[in-house]
Amino acid sequence: MSTVEQDKAGNRQTPTKVKAREVERGAGLKQHVAMSHSVAFWLVALAFLLNMAFSAIPTPLYELYQARDHFSVFMITIVYAVYAVGVIASLFLAGHISDWIGRRRVLVGALLINVASALLFIFFPGLIGLIVARVVCGVAVGMTTATATAYLAELHLGGSPRASTNRPQLTAIAANLGGIGFGPLLGGLLAQFAPAPLRLPFIVVGAALIVLALLISFAPETVVILEERPTWRPQRVAVPSEGRRQFFAATAAGIASFAVYGVFNSLVPSFLAGTLHETSHFVAGAVAFSAFAAGALAQIMLGRLDTMTTLRRSVPILLSGLALFTIGMWVPSLFIFIVGGVITGAGAGLVFRGALVAAASTAPLESRAEVMAGFFLGAYVGLSVPVIGLGIATQHFVAREAMLVFVVLVAIAIVWSVRAVIRAAGRSLVGN
Repeated sequence: MSTVEQDKAGNRQTPTKVKAREVERGAGLKQHVAMSHSVAFWLVALAFLLNMAFSAIPTPLYELYQARDHFSVFMITIVYAVYAVGVIASLFLAGHISDWIGRRRVLVGALLINVASALLFIFFPGLIGLIVARVVCGVAVGMTTATATAYLAELHLGGSPRASTNRPQLTAIAANLGGIGFGPLLGGLLAQFAPAPLRLPFIVVGAALIVLALLISFAPETVVILEERPTWRPQRVAVPSEGRRQFFAATAAGIASFAVYGVFNSLVPSFLAGTLHETSHFVAGAVAFSAFAAGALAQIMLGRLDTMTTLRRSVPILLSGLALFTIGMWVPSLFIFIVGGVITGAGAGLVFRGALVAAASTAPLESRAEVMAGFFLGAYVGLSVPVIGLGIATQHFVAREAMLVFVVLVAIAIVWSVRAVIRAAGRSLVGN
């Protein structure tokens, strides 16, 4: 019989004398394929990036769907937002199970679920098909975010036990934001210059996901899979009491930063066409890409800064970018709009990095994916709910007026949440 003890949070069982079966490596061909932790690290990073890219491919295509089926801007917002419903449901129901059944199994499953989403986009392109495909895609992304983030950290540790933890953190965030930026760029490029713009992007990325799922099935597992697993339950935020204030403040900052990215991932093409009279699908994708790429690049360039310094520098960058972004809509000026979008993306990326590191530092080792799932659960609420509100507002007010109100509210949320993280963390994160 096994002895089971409660963890410090009091809400999770940790088997202490359970006979652990050998880490799963498969049979047959898998026994002859020894993939190093280093190779697996970069395969998982690529899979993370492409799974996130897939989620954002429709961004420059919404105008095509709107022209074909006469959608309103609000309906585009709904089609976009149901994706976040899938993410939230997935994080709530399955975001933490890789702690129990293994990172590899969950990640491969997530890749294949996105392949199913691609098939829906290809063969059921009507409104109902779009909504179902977006929900299914959200489920895949919800399974990916916390799992891949934890998997990268563990693969890095397995390959380089004495190396800094900075690389997997930066890689995870770059894959997350870089992927969300790469998706619109690829979708816009193919929509502008290739045939079948509503099918080809999903065919290309879907095929790549199948190949990656096959390769990652040979990657080393980093979780010891126990014979006696905890009883399944929905997601709970298992954070020790002394770290809860910091965790919830960091999650609030993640929500605010993702609210900013949600605009680039949903309504920017409509703003470009309606306010700035720019109808190029490639430009729409490039604008979204530039914001997310700037976020990833800012994190890489400033990755050596400690968490508190990162958060302090992120706020003025983000606020100045939001100001220029809004001015570009009011002048109107495409150049100012794009420059503002790039600066906004950089600032939001730094806020997100600081928030993610602050939240992760509260996670007990045995429930890392669970805590990260809780963080991303909040972040994806920020990706959907504020954008839905903005979409509703555009039905009653001029787009630039609605955006002005949105920017003011987001600015207040960013300033408050970042200050709360710094106060909660105190000196404990300095030098991380």
